[in-house]
Amino acid sequence: MLQDKDKAWLDEVIGKITEKMDWVSEKTRNKIPYTTIDGTFDDRSIDNPTGDEADGICWWTNGFWGGMMWLMHHETGLDKYKEIAQISEDKLDLCFEQFYGLHHDVGFMWLPTSVANYRVTGNPESRKRALHAANLLAGRFNLAGGFIRAWNDLEEGDTRGWAIIDCMLNIPLLYWASQETGDPRFKQIAMKHADTAMDAFVRPDGSVHHIVEFDPFEGGVVKTYGGQGYEQGSSWTRGQTWGLYGFMMSYIHTGKDEYLQTAKRIAHYFMANVPDSGIIPVDFRQPAEPRREDDTAAAIAACGLLEIAKAVGPYEKDVYVKAALRMLKALDASRSDWSRGTDAILQNGTGAYHSKTHHHAIIYGDYYFMEAIFKLKGNDLYLW
Repeated sequence: MLQDKDKAWLDEVIGKITEKMDWVSEKTRNKIPYTTIDGTFDDRSIDNPTGDEADGICWWTNGFWGGMMWLMHHETGLDKYKEIAQISEDKLDLCFEQFYGLHHDVGFMWLPTSVANYRVTGNPESRKRALHAANLLAGRFNLAGGFIRAWNDLEEGDTRGWAIIDCMLNIPLLYWASQETGDPRFKQIAMKHADTAMDAFVRPDGSVHHIVEFDPFEGGVVKTYGGQGYEQGSSWTRGQTWGLYGFMMSYIHTGKDEYLQTAKRIAHYFMANVPDSGIIPVDFRQPAEPRREDDTAAAIAACGLLEIAKAVGPYEKDVYVKAALRMLKALDASRSDWSRGTDAILQNGTGAYHSKTHHHAIIYGDYYFMEAIFKLKGNDLYLW
């Protein structure tokens, strides 16, 4: 699928990742990072700036550092990455004790940590942790609406009927639990949520809603919200990628063709809206100014596109591979810092369009960038 010049570029980027992770991993050995402060990774395992349980050790991104370490262990064979990943996983046990900070994002937390560990090493403690998390996720399923509830009670009001497109990347934890235990309930819940998301989240043009509110007692859509995008009805780019890659994950685990076709529909909408620069905005329907971008959306989209390329016929593959390459090369060329001046690779992530801050490092940007690069190489470690 790759031309010689692309292979040369890929080898160079893998070399830069390997060099950077060698020293960043040692520096960050005992941390669970989310972003950087003056170039140095913070530590969400001890930082709790708002007093909310979910903002410290239970922060939803706390599995990605461990995932990066498992990717590096697979790539290099070095035991130090396995050891650092174990530190991160052990710290997450506190979340089970606190409980109140946990919600739908337990898949993001324990798939790249405990499930990865169990798949690679057979660690029985990791299996137990992952099954515990899977049961918590399954317990959030709303029977009337056929969806997994997002978050817990929020200041915004009654959120008992809220579901979000992000959850498509959490439900692979349920697919794994069914495969591991032989109990079909986990997979049934995951597929019911995915089916509901196909109907309620994906618009006819292939764009997706971020938040859909259902009637939690009777079922049915009540309304939609713009969420982390520009406004209601807009097109938050990272949300598009959660849908794009998330439906591919459900296809990989079930073989249900509707999931593949949905992923392709979102992908073609996404590819049609990528700017000439290859740099992805926070929202495809945001105003021209101020220019706000989100590197993480590009990296996640690349992962999903490369998985689609594996699933389609030979005459389709290049469409998806070329689109992924275009974004990854743009990230490498103008949005990555390979120096020792910062611990992070990608520099221009944005949590939400209306956040107070924009264009900063976010740990899942680095994770998905690394995952996409290793997918291009082949023989990658699939953690989902």
